[in-house]
Amino acid sequence: MLNKAMIIGRLGRDPELRYSQDGKPVCTMSAATDESYTDRNGQRVDRAEWHRIVIYGKTAENCAHHLGKGSLVFIEGSLQTRKWKDQQGQDRF
Repeated sequence: MLNKAMIIGRLGRDPELRYSQDGKPVCTMSAATDESYTDRNGQRVDRAEWHRIVIYGKTAENCAHHLGKGSLVFIEGSLQTRKWKDQQGQDRF
């Protein structure tokens, strides 16, 4: 099976660089992709989709040092959905 995604978008905020418990760099960022279309009434509709991105290793450090809010990025990788429980015990994805 193939699990591959390619995203071209702009960063919504500066990348955040942290280090895992074993000292490995982890960078998180949010990128927006957008599209527009004309609805049945002839009105232009703009829509943005936000993507959470996690990058590891040396690439994470490079992203944190060279990218900033508004940067145009091309991201290629695999999709993964994570599940956790919030403070109220509800499942979140």
